[in-house]
Order: sequence, then structure tokens, then C-alpha cells
Amino acid sequence: MAADTAELLKKVRRIELKTKGLSNQIFSGEYHSAFKGRGMAFSEVREYTVGDEVRTIDWNVTARLGHPYVKIFEEERELTVILVVDVSASDSFGTSEQIKKSLITEICAVLAFSAITNNDKIGVIFFSNKVEKFISPKKGKTHILRIIRELIEFTPEDQGTNISEALRYLNNVVKKRSIAFLITDFMDTEYEDSLKLANRKHDLVALRIHDRREGEMPNVGMAQFYDPETGETRWVNTSSRKVREAYREAALIRESRADNALRRAGVDTAAIATDESYIKPLRNLFSKRS
Repeated sequence: MAADTAELLKKVRRIELKTKGLSNQIFSGEYHSAFKGRGMAFSEVREYTVGDEVRTIDWNVTARLGHPYVKIFEEERELTVILVVDVSASDSFGTSEQIKKSLITEICAVLAFSAITNNDKIGVIFFSNKVEKFISPKKGKTHILRIIRELIEFTPEDQGTNISEALRYLNNVVKKRSIAFLITDFMDTEYEDSLKLANRKHDLVALRIHDRREGEMPNVGMAQFYDPETGETRWVNTSSRKVREAYREAALIRESRADNALRRAGVDTAAIATDESYIKPLRNLFSKRS
């Protein structure tokens, strides 16, 4: 047990070092620009200087002190960020650099460190075919390290994926408007209406995680395929061009369905592959929103 705990702490530390560094060096400023505060709040007054806008003059202070002063406003920054994380069985899939679960863990850690660097709260909803766990939004490094530990070792009770159920829970439990990152492989079908409802109440952003083998079947003869979400196993003749084309077509349909649903719901999105760096897709997403 002690050995398992020590290994877990090592994993947490490795992820912390990598993702905190990325957040500080790359993402923190871009995150700040991409996700705005609720408006501008009065901060203080200072003496008027040439070039200041006349409409910012504080006439009460000016009258009292005998020369012009202007109001200074600052962005009302504090936001609530919710990571809506798919922990279904399909996240154990991965054929190249890493499995989807490992990629999701790193992305969540980067977003979490970017959030606390900007003084935002961060919370998590873990979902499969149901909502598995909710971690309330808080600030602080200790809170983030708890989130990373949960992401590494969490084992879901159910295997399937129900995006609509996760978004319904988000709308019901998180009353205040938040930045919500939906992080999933979209191995689901009926979720478009839920995307629209969630994006009306929150600022919803989708990160679609995928592996290239989900759209490309290798020619390796007879092979046994296992579906982790249904538990079904079947033998497939991968030498058949017809079989490989059908597999590819099904993947293209699934991808197109997700892209169209997100577009119609007005949800900003980025596609991130297991065999590529997530830095560029995230930076492009943040840049598009700035």
C-alpha cells in the first residue's frame, strides 16, 4: 500500500512539474485573454493626466480637492472553471504515444494551474454513463494536486458515456455562470440539445480527445476487437478492404456528428490527438477567443 501511495505521489509530482511549467510559460497569459472576467469594477482614483478620457473624471473628488482626478477600473477577474471530464472505459484506449486518460489528465492539470494563476476557482465533474464524482470549485495548489490525484487513480463504476447527463448535472449544480471545459472523445450520440442548454447558462468549451486508430484500422489479418464501453468482443477480418472502409466511414460519421453539433450549439472546440502535442490546439483555441 505504501509503495502504491509513493508511486502515485511520484506521478502527481511529474505531472505537476510539467503542466505547471507549461501554464506559467505559455498558457497563463493566453488563458487570461481568452476567458474574460464579468466586467470592470472601480478600483481607485488618481490625478488627471493629459490623454485621459474626460468621462472617467471623478467630479466629486475633483470638487473636493480642487483639481481633476480620474477613476481607475480593473477587470472583475474571479471566475469559476469547471472541468467536465469523461472517465468512461473508452479513455483507456491509445495506440501511439499515450492513452487518452493520460492526455486528459495533463490537459486538466494545465487548465487548473492556469486558472489558479489567474485567481480563478477550479472544480471537476467526472462522468461516464452517469455522474461519478463532483469536486467543488476551490482555489489553491493543494486543491489542484487533489484533482490530479483523482484524475490519475479514479476508477468509474460505469463504462459507457452519457454527455447529456453530465451537462444536465453541470446546469443543476453549478448555479453561477462558469467556464466549463467538456473533455471527452464524444463516443456518444444524443447530446446536441444538452450542448445548447449548457452553453446558454455557461461558457462551454469542448476539447475532443481522439486516437488515430479510432479512424484507421490496420491490416493485421484476423484480430479480436474489444469494446470497453459495452464489454463485447468479436473477431474481425482486418484484411478485408470493405471492413476497413466501413470502420473508417463510421469514424468519419461520428466525428462529423460531433463537429456539427458543437457548431450548431455555438461551442468553441479543439481536437486533440494522443500522438500530438496539446500545446498548439490549446493555444489556437485561446487565440481564437481572445
